[in-house]
Amino acid sequence: MKNNHLQAFWKHPWTVVACNILLVMVLYTILRLFCYYMDRVIFPNIDTPHLIEILLGGMRFDLTAILYLSSLYIIGSLLPFPAAWRENKIYQKVLLWLYWIPNAAGIIADAADSVYIRFVDRRATCAFFTEVSNDDNMGIVIANGIVEYWYAVVMLIAVLCAFFYFTRRTFSLPRVKPYIYYPAEVIIFVLSIYFSVIGIRGGFGRYTRPITLSNALQYTNAPRESALVLNTPFSLMKTIENTTYVEKTYFKPEELEEHMSPIHPAESHQMRTDNVVVIIWESCSKEYVGFYNHDIPGYTGYTPFLDSLLAQSVTFDFSYASGRKSVDAMPSVLSSIPMLIEPYTLSPYSTNEVSSIAERLGKKGYTTAFFHGAPNGSMGFQAYARAAGFDAYYGMTEFNDDSQYDGTWAIWDEPFLQYYANTMSTMKEPFMTAVFTASSHHPFKVPAQYKDTFPKGNLPIHEPLGYADHALRRFFENVSKQPWFEHTLFVIMADHTNELILPEYTNSRGLYEIPIAFYHPQLTPQKRAQVVSQTDVMPSVMGWLGYDEPYFAFGENALTKEKVHPYAVCYNAPVYQIFSDSLLLQFDGENVTGVYDFREDRYLKHNLSKTIAPERIAPMEDYLKAYIQQYIHRMVNNELTVKSEE
Repeated sequence: MKNNHLQAFWKHPWTVVACNILLVMVLYTILRLFCYYMDRVIFPNIDTPHLIEILLGGMRFDLTAILYLSSLYIIGSLLPFPAAWRENKIYQKVLLWLYWIPNAAGIIADAADSVYIRFVDRRATCAFFTEVSNDDNMGIVIANGIVEYWYAVVMLIAVLCAFFYFTRRTFSLPRVKPYIYYPAEVIIFVLSIYFSVIGIRGGFGRYTRPITLSNALQYTNAPRESALVLNTPFSLMKTIENTTYVEKTYFKPEELEEHMSPIHPAESHQMRTDNVVVIIWESCSKEYVGFYNHDIPGYTGYTPFLDSLLAQSVTFDFSYASGRKSVDAMPSVLSSIPMLIEPYTLSPYSTNEVSSIAERLGKKGYTTAFFHGAPNGSMGFQAYARAAGFDAYYGMTEFNDDSQYDGTWAIWDEPFLQYYANTMSTMKEPFMTAVFTASSHHPFKVPAQYKDTFPKGNLPIHEPLGYADHALRRFFENVSKQPWFEHTLFVIMADHTNELILPEYTNSRGLYEIPIAFYHPQLTPQKRAQVVSQTDVMPSVMGWLGYDEPYFAFGENALTKEKVHPYAVCYNAPVYQIFSDSLLLQFDGENVTGVYDFREDRYLKHNLSKTIAPERIAPMEDYLKAYIQQYIHRMVNNELTVKSEE
């Protein structure tokens, strides 16, 4: 009887499907090892433990791709139809081809890409088809490739043979009463679909976003290693709808640098070694901060400590976020790569080589670390921190006290910022760290012990803002007593805006207005009538330290008397926006669609694009066009760092 049950289980459709999914996962792993062996010259620093990490990480992306490709096969096999229907030979043969065709195509693409990787340092995306669409010689190129890389063809044939040979082709169902068969098969079907969706998303939980290309960086020591972690079907599927990165030709190459260049020369020949602490405050819009709003009648602020800190810092009348989401902030702030078109970490180019404050200073002997109190891996922050060159990552795992978890997103700000302060005090100087807070995030709660402590205000976010402000106060009370405080530059800003109700902010300008401040005990407090954005943080830090090498950044040094280009740029889909200290210009990629004098027209009611003098907006338009052209060209061609020849 036991053998009969075991045999029934082995022949059940669920077991057959699971075995076939596992088969393809094994074959993808074999192809990944083959890719590493073929291209090991471009992966020189992978030892055995790290290779194992890459292989295990890659399985996460393999499962997603295979479940996508096998979705019709899975559903067709597990639908709780009558047993006679499901065991029909024609029906099972159709299912077999629904499994074979898409997965064989995936294997072929993955094997072919093993050759392509060595030329581009990443997996092929759908942009590849755009890039070769006008090449009439692709047939010759492919034929030559087959001859030149014959060993890859041999490997592909071997893997395909194994795929077809080891596939389990048929299944059978247990002979039980209908009142047992149908409930059991429905449960199996529902649970299988549920776990398939989890597999396709790359995990489950409210904090889990669908897995994307940038998540591969979580398993790498260098961005190019992401090509090993990923597989080609996954890369193609995640970029299939992307047609937005089309290179622009507003200016000839020789003219482009005159209008805008992201390559910055060395700031000095003698660096100082101050510590650098970057604080990214979740959802702290300018609207909430009294320091900026004394001119609004009846205004009430919710950040009394931040107000006092800003009064002792260098701040700016016009300060902007680069995007509207948390995932936009890390690249903008730490690498001076703005959110333009789509979030960089979710783009098909998220595995490009990048520099950052951490990566640049790490080369100068700084100890670097990134802190975020959410479950490790949440929001892709851990992956980007690793890609950006941080030595260490401290998340919920390292905090190691789930009793302080807010139940939704992360460790409460107060205990986590204390942990942040205390951990920094154990780090070797000089150090560069960054922290991303969480408690002012939806669903806008405060710890039970602080119920009714902070003003509830007019929006749900106001009360947790008061708590987050309290947590920041406690943080500074701690670090101000540390010996390293006097020689540390603190940079404080929000990641993006949130709910807004004041008419001064509920417009295309206010949606991006955030606090940005620099505090140092030796820095003279000043509120400057100057335009800055998150992308100016990195060059400002480099400028303060007198960084002694060229570096890459889309922003400018905001701590000089005047920025080279007094503008801030953001993307407010479907238009690009550029701010000066008085004008907002909107551009759809071809034409100027809006111009607003926000000093005279704070609520942006009067579009001046048809009446304003062309010479007044020409420098802004030229700079914005050059900015877009530089961004797309460098994104597509993996030129987001300073090359040795530059």
